[in-house]
Amino acid sequence: MANVYDTLLERGYIDQVTYEDELRELLEKEKVTFYIGFDATADSLTLGHFIQIMVMMHMQRAGHRPIALLGGGTTMIGDPSGRTDMRKMLTKEEIDHNAERFKEQFARFLDFSDGKAIMENNANWLLNLNFLEFMREVGVHFSVNYMLTLESYKNRLERGLTFFEFSYMLLQSYDFLELYRRYNCKLQIGGSDQWSNILGGYDLVRKLENDKVYAMTLKLLTTASGAKMGKTAKGAIWLDPKKTSPYELYQYLRNTDDRDVEKFLALLTFLPMDEVRRLGSLEGAEINKAKEVLAFEVTKLVHGEEEAVKAQNAARALFSGAQEEGSIPYTEFDKSVFEEGIGILELLTKVGLTKSNSEGRRLIEQNGLTMNDEKVNDIGKTITLEDFREGKLMLRKGKKVYHQVRIKQ
Repeated sequence: MANVYDTLLERGYIDQVTYEDELRELLEKEKVTFYIGFDATADSLTLGHFIQIMVMMHMQRAGHRPIALLGGGTTMIGDPSGRTDMRKMLTKEEIDHNAERFKEQFARFLDFSDGKAIMENNANWLLNLNFLEFMREVGVHFSVNYMLTLESYKNRLERGLTFFEFSYMLLQSYDFLELYRRYNCKLQIGGSDQWSNILGGYDLVRKLENDKVYAMTLKLLTTASGAKMGKTAKGAIWLDPKKTSPYELYQYLRNTDDRDVEKFLALLTFLPMDEVRRLGSLEGAEINKAKEVLAFEVTKLVHGEEEAVKAQNAARALFSGAQEEGSIPYTEFDKSVFEEGIGILELLTKVGLTKSNSEGRRLIEQNGLTMNDEKVNDIGKTITLEDFREGKLMLRKGKKVYHQVRIKQ
């Protein structure tokens, strides 16, 4: 059986790692407990998180033990990495609610039976820390001069960085120490933007416990154009089917840039690499077959085979011009909105088909918008109840992007 490290390397997950040869040997010889942390800043994981979930599944399948660490404590502050301003502070109730939703989602991907995986929450040790004891044990090992050179903090110095946020690295580092002491956790994994934070914990455990532990970061899920994958006009692509339907997920992946197909097949599916390379090498119209495979396989992993089949059938039906609803994304509105009437440009932004009125105006002027099978030519059109058919109205942006507007019953 191949070493899981080689699998992760071949499929393109790994960005940086400490003591690569040592870690590879450890993963070959021992059952390694490792962790990935997830701050509970929303009530669902996203497609961006799915890279880390895939790595956890690969590792578990190879016999290693994942710890899914919920950030019930660290979310009280919020990671300043990549931020130009302070994160919105959530209440403890909001954070606890979000963490519970994360738990439900992780259970779909990892096997938590018989200690094969662990679900932890850093609120269990962070919320009751004694400040002076913590600073005496942990704070003395962190250099302010060094921390100020890190990108996660340096970007904020001109706008102002609070001590509140400055302490985030110490808390995340303490997580590694705590998990080492509780579960003999030897490896922390995270996104490439977490390298500085992860090294903080790695150094702390090595200093205080005099043992070898390791750090690894994963490449962020980005497109060939350099943009973060998993963002649309409506916002993030969520793993919760109530926030992003299986059909929306399928369509999003079906519309992948040709240049990204092989990369995403390697990162987001379990297809053998020979098949990934074969599909990625298809050209012209044939590449669409690879995109269908990508969309189906990811939707199946996230939502199950039944939902993936429904999404695929709905997508094919709409592409061929059929009027089957399948699992087309929709937005519900109160009847009163259309009794008074709402401008088409405003409606397009509300349902997420466009980001602004100017984008909506261009869409209509370029004959790119269809409503109930008829082209919309009037940018000043007002949508009223008369435009609905049995309480529903179908919008189509371009040839492939459908969205249904419904009246709340």
